[in-house]
Amino acid sequence: MFSFLKKKVRQEKRREYQPPSPVPGENERLVASLSDNMIKIRGLCGNSSDLTDRRIAVGGVEMAVLISEGMVSLATFSEIMAEPLMNSGLGPDSTPQEVLQFTRTLSLLGMDQKEFYTYAELFTFLDSGFAVLLIEGEALGVACGMQGFSFRSISEPSSEVNVRGSREGFVEPMRINMTMIRRRIKSPALRFEIMSCGVRSKTDICLVYMSDTVSGSLLDKVRGRLRSAKLDVVLESGYLEPFLEEGPLSLFPGVGTTERPDTLVAKICEGRVAVLVDGTPFALITPYLFNENFQSIDDYTHRPYYATFIRFLKYAAFFLTILLPGAYVALATFDPELFPNALLFNIATSEESTPFPLMFEALIIHFIYELMREAGLRLPRPIGHAVSIVGALVIGDAAVTAGLIGAPMVMVVAVTAISSFVIPTLYQSITVLRFAFILIGGTLGVFGITLGLTAMLCNLCAKRPMGIPETAPASPFSAYPMRDIFTRVSWRTLGQQQLQVQDLPGSEVDDSRQ
Repeated sequence: MFSFLKKKVRQEKRREYQPPSPVPGENERLVASLSDNMIKIRGLCGNSSDLTDRRIAVGGVEMAVLISEGMVSLATFSEIMAEPLMNSGLGPDSTPQEVLQFTRTLSLLGMDQKEFYTYAELFTFLDSGFAVLLIEGEALGVACGMQGFSFRSISEPSSEVNVRGSREGFVEPMRINMTMIRRRIKSPALRFEIMSCGVRSKTDICLVYMSDTVSGSLLDKVRGRLRSAKLDVVLESGYLEPFLEEGPLSLFPGVGTTERPDTLVAKICEGRVAVLVDGTPFALITPYLFNENFQSIDDYTHRPYYATFIRFLKYAAFFLTILLPGAYVALATFDPELFPNALLFNIATSEESTPFPLMFEALIIHFIYELMREAGLRLPRPIGHAVSIVGALVIGDAAVTAGLIGAPMVMVVAVTAISSFVIPTLYQSITVLRFAFILIGGTLGVFGITLGLTAMLCNLCAKRPMGIPETAPASPFSAYPMRDIFTRVSWRTLGQQQLQVQDLPGSEVDDSRQ
């Protein structure tokens, strides 16, 4: 049985990715005959109803204009392309080369214009909001950028709420996100590098970095990993995140996400690389260190002493949310004498009427809590809030009244849940760790909690996202960068010298600039 399973696992590992077969004729080149090109295009797209084409004559030369319905701004198309073509002033004896040269001058009106030679490129441009021109007698096409599809307006990011600072968040169109970044850094060192990812979707992704701060080897590593992403479609930045991570067994994220342009700008100024993906408002940031989960944009607008206090509060909340349930189960099960007498009496009185052992009691109530949280997230927002709040009150009170769960355990779950909300970027990690510590605390006691904590720290210290130690600058220790880790010094001190990620101790990234 086991040998059969091992054999199947080896076969699955050896199975290589097989990209989807291209549509027959898709990679063929355009021909000089306009009629043949149009027949081929209609054959490839299967007479898709959203493909619109019009035949016009410019200077006695027939040409075709193709657009994808809903992807092009008709007002821009009429003003910048239709009117100039109809009023070109070319004589009836004009040659196809003269008409082509005239269409090239349309780029002076502010359009993004590109030439292409294959049907595959033609459909890529059409699906990206370009208007395509095909000219009789020319075996090439001209694509003119006139994107006009609907999208969500710029609004405040819902996942990163701030007290002070900008209220702008990224939106789905990548070009608008690039504009928001450019507005904040008026420097020629800011670079946008666009590439395509996804065999079918051909999704545009953009590397964002500062050429005077980013390491050349770091940038090459990010490029290589993104190019190696063998995916049919890329619909969200989360599709690419595993390719930038160091490994699947990591407990904590090595790639950060943000909806805020100001956060992204601050990160790339430290030598990091950001990845924008067309169609999603969430940008990726790499490398991403553990201490960054405890930092927020408000830390740099509050007074230093208050920002320092909040950071210590977040670190305390992290250890509280992963250790409190497991430690409570371990102490109450194996070492109850460590509790004060009054507290021990209350716990014993509450737990003597419950039918479940303490470990199963903790697992059940945490499982119910996660169910309610997931239900609140997936339901429509007005209903979701009601379900999560009413469900918590009703189920918690009913469980204690029925004698299924002890009152101290409900209090432990409440404190744990509130603590987890303080660090939303680590919620996935701390949820799994919380259940793990409950299991090992209920079976091995305090000794198991110590072993689990040691294993967690070893996993954390072993990670090197993009060659940078995950725990830097705490381990390996460096005193100078610590001024912005557990504490936050004044901008008078913080602004004196900009520290880059490749300068952190233990870094394997060279210091060569682009």
